[in-house]
Amino acid sequence: MSEFRMPSLGADMEYGRIVEWLVKEGDPVKKGDIVAVVDTDKSTIEIEVFESGTVGAIVVPVGREVPVGAVLATIAA
Repeated sequence: MSEFRMPSLGADMEYGRIVEWLVKEGDPVKKGDIVAVVDTDKSTIEIEVFESGTVGAIVVPVGREVPVGAVLATIAA
């Protein structure tokens, strides 16, 4: 199982807030799929998963702000 983490979406980005999850636990995903929408201090951005597998646990709920690098969800191979 791997960890899907908040990516850095800009050189000065420190935090992001989950606006919407586009997947749910148990959904299959493949590398490049858009899985969530994140709000930064500059814009709202769709983020993609970096590997294929199945969404395990969604760790960060909608509305929560977390730092870059925080675990957002787990991905099972």
